[in-house]
Amino acid sequence: MLAFRTTGYNGYGVQYSPFFDSRVAVATSANFGLVGNGRLWVLGLTAGGIVAEATFDTQDGLFDLAWSESHENHVAVAAGDGSVKLFDISLKDYPVQSWREHTREVFSVNWSVVDKNAFCTSSWDGTIKLWTPRATKAVATLAPPTPPGCVYAAAFSPHHPSLLASCSSDSIVRLWDPRAGPAPVAAVHAHGGAEVLSLDWNKYRPDVIATAGVDRAIKVWDIRALSAAVAAEVAPLNDMRGHEYAVRRVAWSPHAADTLLSASYDMTARVWRDKSARPDTATLPAARFRALQRTFDRHREFVVACDWSLWGAPGWVCTAGWDEMVYVWDVNA
Repeated sequence: MLAFRTTGYNGYGVQYSPFFDSRVAVATSANFGLVGNGRLWVLGLTAGGIVAEATFDTQDGLFDLAWSESHENHVAVAAGDGSVKLFDISLKDYPVQSWREHTREVFSVNWSVVDKNAFCTSSWDGTIKLWTPRATKAVATLAPPTPPGCVYAAAFSPHHPSLLASCSSDSIVRLWDPRAGPAPVAAVHAHGGAEVLSLDWNKYRPDVIATAGVDRAIKVWDIRALSAAVAAEVAPLNDMRGHEYAVRRVAWSPHAADTLLSASYDMTARVWRDKSARPDTATLPAARFRALQRTFDRHREFVVACDWSLWGAPGWVCTAGWDEMVYVWDVNA
């Protein structure tokens, strides 16, 4: 296990570089994101521990980040002042591009692994915006007819260039295809009225997503069961419980179709084994069907971000929390 302290700044987002096995970026905010500056940290994983390779300060707190899938030195960040900034970590001080079209805090940013020149953001203003680094304005804005409140997360499908999913404070998970217009193409009441804080696409099962919410649940869904109208009767493929407080982030493993990582306000990160893809799930005991594999409890404040390494032996992850700590650890250890 490796550890690094982002002194004076509380973690909000963390992600491994898609190009280098020894590089991690962290989005942080001063004063827990309530007021003050933000800082983007670029960390190097070395034989002697974690070292800060570069830092970039912003005028408002940072709530998320995403590495570019087309440029090894580019990182997009989501800021509390409604702006989206693109940094080149090989250059000093200033972003190479900045956009400000959201009217409230930008809470998530996600880069497409299929169309590597596209990324999306979601905001407390209830909208999702699509961007490309070359354009000075958003390519498209997506919003449902009824304002959803805060859109906590939006993410491109890793299997389809124009399919997105989002989750929001109205407990609804929505699917979007910008080719069909600015309205969602399918939706579901996902967490029984509780705010849905995070989602992620399964990397091996194109029709499967996981969601996490204030109800402390992690749910697995088959998007083919969702309908054009908001459906309340759709049952999830799996409903995994174990966290004691709201689940802030969920991430599927890039190495296994049945493994998830979660981060929670209960100050733990947990590893889960989802058996919903197995044909014998009807005969599995509940303890195996919803198997909690590992609990990581080194953090001393809310754990709000997590990510899997694409590199090396499968199982290395990083987590970041409000305790100003970043941990890199092996789920198999």
